[in-house]
Amino acid sequence: MSLDKYKYVVVEGPIGVGKTTLAQKLAANLQAQPLLEQPQENPFLEKFYRDATRYALPTQMFFLFQRVNQLRDLAQTDLFDARVVSDFLLDKDPLFARLTLDDDELNLYQQLYAQLRPQSAVPDLVIYLQAQPETLIERVRKRGLSMESGLSEVYLYRLCESYSRFFYHYDASPLLIVNTEHLNPIERDDDFTLLLNHIGNMRGKREFFNLGE
Repeated sequence: MSLDKYKYVVVEGPIGVGKTTLAQKLAANLQAQPLLEQPQENPFLEKFYRDATRYALPTQMFFLFQRVNQLRDLAQTDLFDARVVSDFLLDKDPLFARLTLDDDELNLYQQLYAQLRPQSAVPDLVIYLQAQPETLIERVRKRGLSMESGLSEVYLYRLCESYSRFFYHYDASPLLIVNTEHLNPIERDDDFTLLLNHIGNMRGKREFFNLGE
């Protein structure tokens, strides 16, 4: 098993699915540079969770600028000099915009997105972590972050549906869809090894990894 061909790996998935923690664990295992979102730096995020209608646009725009700047910084350091594992895919950014913005705000966002989106490198692999909305709700509650206390169950259901639609059509990179209902590669080393083995043995451009009960 060799993972050498994966120089740029992205771990994605909805809130609470564990994408950031898994990205960090993969980066450490692969001796890669982690490229992570910084939600704590977004001054509008906690306000968005309390009042989505009022704060959706500034929250979305802050994240867009942040992600674009991170990818530009990465490009300037030459992506191909080092392996990178990220917890966000810029192509997915409009998903949140369509979910939270009204028509006029969405039009503004789309114009800015088109102007700002860098010609960034295409990931060698995208790992999409799935879980049922009920599972995500339980995980969000368990980790107990104050800014997430205002997250509604309706929003999480809509978010899961939007992710599913997005990755159903995604074909820009090889895609591994991982069901995390019974697989816990973050806390169980055996499951992490299973995931690494599956990645190393991938042959198709789209594969599913589902560990039964």
